Amino acid sequence: MGVLLLVGTRKGLFLVRGDDERRSFEVDEPVLPGWQVNHAVADPRDGSLYACANSWVYGGTVQRSTDGGATWTRSEGLGLPEESGLKLASTWHLEPGHASQPGTLWLGGEPGVLFRSDDSGASWQVNEALLGHETRDRWQPGAGGMCLHTILIDPKNHNRIFVAISAAGTFRSDDSGNTWKPINRGLHSEYIPDSAAEVGHCVHRIAMHHSRPNVLFMQKHWDVMRSNDAGDSWHEVSGNLPSDFGFVIDVHAHEPETIYVIPIKSDSEHYPPDGKLRVYRSRSGGNEWEALTKGLPQSDCYVNVLRDAMAVDSLHPCGIYFGTTGGQVYASADSGDSWAPIVRDLPAVLSVEVQTLPS
Repeated sequence: MGVLLLVGTRKGLFLVRGDDERRSFEVDEPVLPGWQVNHAVADPRDGSLYACANSWVYGGTVQRSTDGGATWTRSEGLGLPEESGLKLASTWHLEPGHASQPGTLWLGGEPGVLFRSDDSGASWQVNEALLGHETRDRWQPGAGGMCLHTILIDPKNHNRIFVAISAAGTFRSDDSGNTWKPINRGLHSEYIPDSAAEVGHCVHRIAMHHSRPNVLFMQKHWDVMRSNDAGDSWHEVSGNLPSDFGFVIDVHAHEPETIYVIPIKSDSEHYPPDGKLRVYRSRSGGNEWEALTKGLPQSDCYVNVLRDAMAVDSLHPCGIYFGTTGGQVYASADSGDSWAPIVRDLPAVLSVEVQTLPS
């Protein structure tokens, strides 16, 4: 049983195949050359590949492959209603729908918009409730634009969806997207007029474990946060991290209290503290963190790891993967205890996803 990594970069999508032991990896020639791939994912329901592909010629769209990446079909007619006064600037993240809803996809884009497809991406409908949300006039673009970059679907309740927008915050729908509730209580952001405002927070990423969808973890612009009540309230779990600024956060596949972050020095210096690339792991759901360094560069490393550039596989032991803006992809086949570079010299890595392959 091997793995397939989908590595989105500024210059196309790379498919990286790992063997059963995740010790040997081969990278294919890039597909979708000329497109900036902000995110790509394999649909576990039918094996289709999807890419959030962006071009200065064609704009933001979704590309689909049903033959393992050999050929691709571009979604047509993806855009925003003229009366909204908004224009789709880019596509950011695609999330396959609930297991009980074959063909349903969710797509996030800039400026803070959400789309749904019920025909595997052949057509898309904008989510009107989020497009016209009463708090939208208080949203502001972050450094990467006002992007809807995270979509989580409750595996136990297909009606419950979480999204995160930079810089607006986190929102939850309990009715399949018909209404949205801001869930940012407990977040504090010094750079907005009201540091505890209902919206306006720059959330970089949220994550959950499939067995406990009410427990959420967040990497914020500053602060690592945790919610035990589906986002109704948050508390900080940054603990002994050397910096609580970063972009990625993810959860171990089999241990719901084990989480991973990669600290970045600051919001103005986007590289690891002291130039040492370290993943930090907490086995207690936050506050107590250990540095994972074996196999990672411990000097002169000045790369960034962006919000969608970490992935976790479902094998035993759990595999962890991340990519950097320097074009490296690192893998750990032992839950983070040791690391090895599996690809070098790619264009800047924007996203990493992993699919477990059948034996």
